Amino acid sequence: MAESRLRILTEAARLFRERGFDAVSVSEVMKAAGLTHGGFYGHFASKGELIAETVGHVTKGNEDSLGFMAFADIYLSPLHRDASGQGCPMAALASDLRHQSSEARGALAEGLELQLARVAAAMQRDSTEEIPSADLRRRAIGSWSAMVGAMIIARAVNDSALSAELLTATRDWIGELGA
Repeated sequence: MAESRLRILTEAARLFRERGFDAVSVSEVMKAAGLTHGGFYGHFASKGELIAETVGHVTKGNEDSLGFMAFADIYLSPLHRDASGQGCPMAALASDLRHQSSEARGALAEGLELQLARVAAAMQRDSTEEIPSADLRRRAIGSWSAMVGAMIIARAVNDSALSAELLTATRDWIGELGA
């Protein structure tokens, strides 16, 4: 049962990031997970509950030991831009989440707090001196917001040169700030 639930959440996360919440049906999620539609209600009471749990699942992320600029290089890359189904859930889902339940938005807020803590820790690893916690949080919020915004816009435009420029300029700007 737990293995099936994990498959459902994993496939829902991929499909929701690729196409948005409204464009994905419960049947499609279950089919992608290799399960029947009828089995859905053994795991979730509604699509809304699936959305909230998927957001919580996908925004937990993994702790890593990368420095911040190494992370920024990976995040602000064409490879990440072109892999929305496997990429950052914030960049793929945030604008759609404003129309979702309080539980789904709360799951995003929890995931955001985890991500900001990871970004702050990575920034501290890059620094040669201790950064005061309030300043570190401010830097993490500003840099993360710039990165997510750049990714959203880079994915939205139909001009490949502009898209690449958005990613590169944001990465360079963050680096100049000494984030």
